[in-house]
Amino acid sequence: MPLFELSNNKLKFNDEVPFKLEKEIQKLCEENLNEVFNLQFVSSEFSISNFRLDTLAFDKQLNSFVIIEYKRDKNYSVIDQGYAYLSIMLNNKADFILEYNENCKDNLKRQDVDWTQSKIIFVAPSYTPYQKQAINFKDLPIELWEIKKYSNDCVYFNYITTAGAKESINTISKGNDEIENVNKEIKVYTEDEHLDNIPEDIVELYEKFKMAILNISDGIVLKPVKRYISFSTKRNIVDVCIQKKAIKLWINLKFGELDDPKGITRNVSSTGHWGNGDYEVQISNDEDLEYIISLIKQSYKIKE
Repeated sequence: MPLFELSNNKLKFNDEVPFKLEKEIQKLCEENLNEVFNLQFVSSEFSISNFRLDTLAFDKQLNSFVIIEYKRDKNYSVIDQGYAYLSIMLNNKADFILEYNENCKDNLKRQDVDWTQSKIIFVAPSYTPYQKQAINFKDLPIELWEIKKYSNDCVYFNYITTAGAKESINTISKGNDEIENVNKEIKVYTEDEHLDNIPEDIVELYEKFKMAILNISDGIVLKPVKRYISFSTKRNIVDVCIQKKAIKLWINLKFGELDDPKGITRNVSSTGHWGNGDYEVQISNDEDLEYIISLIKQSYKIKE
């Protein structure tokens, strides 16, 4: 993607600067894990069962481990390597918990971790068409991210999304014990599963709010997880739980940060709830759609 610098209404082209070493990519990402991926750094070069994992991270929102691998070349299979590392994790859970506790000075227990939400992230300057096509499954616990550096010291991260994937990875995993065993424990949730057995009027209501949220910015990404569907950039902006009679939204702002003159949100800062943020609103129609979107925009504008 060409990058230009604007000065006095004139555009100056910025050349892409190649990374010399994978270690350069790794160091940049590890020092900015929270800013880029909203993840907690655990350790670097974690060795387990003759494997060396580039970066081990933890997703505090989902209470799950994330493995990050960095690549400069294109001669590798994202599926084979991804599932090999996930298999290692699931077969050595105690070691991962110990690594977390020793490095993060915490007391994480096995039951505190949602192993079903584990995933691996690959970060590379580019991918082949074959590699991009290889992740085109609706339930793959693997993410591809592109990273590019430019001559003006700008760094660009791009999440490679699947092209409307409908097929399950299970359709090609027959006979591959490693993939089958990992898929028995790891569950990648889809939007369709959240909409399953939901009345048509609620589905239609969700679609209206979904499109309005995504129209706030091209940078907002929809990510279904176990309990809800998140709409996020670097951080979750709003989380949506679809129920049979209504939809619940959790706006990701701390109590006291939201300007809600109509008073339609509920303070859930001291109440157990699934989504992120201290504000909850339940909707059963689209009468306040524009007003609710204005509340969500306040969360979008927060920079963390």
